Parts: sequence; C-alpha cells; structure tokens
Amino acid sequence: MKAMILAAGVGSRLDPLTRTVPKPMVPVVNRPVLEHLVELLVRHGCSRVVMNTHYLAGCIEEHFGNGEAFGTEVIYSREERLLGTAGGVKRVADHFDDTFVVIGGDDLTDVNLSEMIDFHRERKALVTIGLSVVDDPSQFGVVLLGENGAVRRFVEKPGRGEVFSNRVNAQVYILEPEVLEMIPDGVPYDFGKQLFPRLLREGYPFYGYEMHSYWCDIGSLVQYRRANLDALSGAAPVNFAVPEVERGLWVGDGVRIAPNAEIGRPVVLGDGCIIESGARVMDNSILGSGVVVEEGAIVRHSILWEGAEIQHGTILERCVVGRHCRVKSNAAIFDGIVVDPGKSEAPTPGR
Repeated sequence: MKAMILAAGVGSRLDPLTRTVPKPMVPVVNRPVLEHLVELLVRHGCSRVVMNTHYLAGCIEEHFGNGEAFGTEVIYSREERLLGTAGGVKRVADHFDDTFVVIGGDDLTDVNLSEMIDFHRERKALVTIGLSVVDDPSQFGVVLLGENGAVRRFVEKPGRGEVFSNRVNAQVYILEPEVLEMIPDGVPYDFGKQLFPRLLREGYPFYGYEMHSYWCDIGSLVQYRRANLDALSGAAPVNFAVPEVERGLWVGDGVRIAPNAEIGRPVVLGDGCIIESGARVMDNSILGSGVVVEEGAIVRHSILWEGAEIQHGTILERCVVGRHCRVKSNAAIFDGIVVDPGKSEAPTPGR
C-alpha cells in the first residue's frame, strides 16, 4: 500500500508556534504529528509515503530523510507554489498505480486504515472519505450519507445556519488512481471545494466511512492543546517518545529530578530534563528533551518544547513554550504562548 501525507500547509491558525516549525511538525507528546501519522501508515502495511512540502520544507525533509529509520520509503514533492489538497496529489500521480491513501498532515488519528480500505473495495468506490462527528461542523466539509454509506451531500465549511449534519470530512481518503485524471495539472485544485462536488454532480461512486476512532484536527492552538491532553489521558492512543515508569508518569533517559522537587500526574519528562530543587511540575504537563525547570519554578497544564528553560521562581499555567526559549525568573504567565523573539514574522499563505 502507498500513501500521501498532505504536509505543505502553512499553519497560520497555529501562529506563533508555526513561525519556527511547519504545522505537521508540531510535537504531540514530544513527537511530531507527522511521526504519529507515518507510524499509523506503517502499521497498516504502507511501503511508500509521499509528502508534499512547502513552508519550512527542509524541517520535514531533514527529519524523515529517506524514511528508512521510520520503516518505510519517504519521497518528497516540494511545492514552490501551493497547489491545493488535490493539486498536490495530482503532481505526484506517477507514484500511485493502485488503491492508495491520502491523509492530512495535521490530523492526529488512529483510524483503522485496513478496515477502511476493505469498506472502499467492497463498494467498488472511486473515492471514500473518512468521517468524524464534531460539535461544530461549520469549520469542516459536512457530509450527508445515504444507503450503504454513499455520500448524498457534501458542503465545504457551510455557514452556521446551513449545517445539515454533524458528520464531517476528517481528511482521510482512500482513492483509486483513476480519479487523478479528473484533477487538472499544475494549477491549485481542492478536494473539498472542487473534486468532491464534481463527484456528486456526475454520479461517481463516492462513499463515506464512519471512523469511530480518535481524530483531532490540529489546526488551532485550542486543538493543539487538546491533542496533547487527549494523549495524556489515553483518549488519543499514540505512542510516546519515552517509557511510562509509573502510572501517569513517562520519563526519558538521563532525567535528573532533585529530591525535594514535586512531579504530578500525568506528566511527561523527555530525555535529559532537569527539575531543580523545590521545582514543581504538576498535572497535565509535557516537557520535551533537555528542558530545565529551575529552583522554585512551577509548571502546570503546560507544554514545553525541546530545550526550553524555565528560570527560578517562575509560574507557568496553561502555556506552550517554544523550542529553546528561556522564560525569565519571577514571572507568572497564564494561558500564554512563548516563542523565539527572533522569529517575529507570522507565516503567510503561499510563502
């Protein structure tokens, strides 16, 4: 089986976190979202993953290399100009000569891809889309199903008064290569705005698979925090980068914890973390590798990326601290985002 991960997005809704890292590389329990997705694909027998890249493309390409370390072959399609979700797949059409998977690079899920492919083949579908149920469907493609899972209606991001279902497009697709012939070459083209409405208009076999599994669109800061909390609670069944040494406590190699420091539950401490005397790392906190929490500092309900330093006497609650950022001493920050001050320009679509 072959697959494509849509990884070219800019991630402006995740700003300022995406000023230094592309959206698919933001860490969930200390592993990039893309790593979780590649692991899912490999688990279901994927031998080749194609990724389209654009914004901070080198970050993705350098991390995954040829894919050998991740158990699959990885090939890149760097887009100098964004081609849209479907246009990006069309650009690499030569890689797909049989039923294949397309999945969004910012979607954390444990969907049963093998079962979804069986569903697709049993119905002789041209396209099958994974569906999830959400409270606010207005931000997604909304789907109405008919008999045997056939898609009867699809509207991309309807107004609140136009919502007719709470089933939404989860950006997990099973496609037959023939559908690529319907996508124009070299121009922006979108699955939800253009291809799916055409499939309905022209009566192609287009089906929706109800996933009944975890799914989170990590497209905003709220959803980013939610995904990490879901992983800590077990709602998102993902593999952590470090082992669980006690119930609710994951600790990496070389971690140093002072005898009178306090560690709550659930907490993740990445490789090489240092928790100094009197420091408190409390519930629902995730610390990346090399994080230092100095004497008397308190961290609660926060996500600290690799190399962050929380200086003495500082209080962080419901915060995200970017890679290698230093939070000065004797400050209290609530519901904050701390990133590298040298990266002051927000990502812009098309750049």
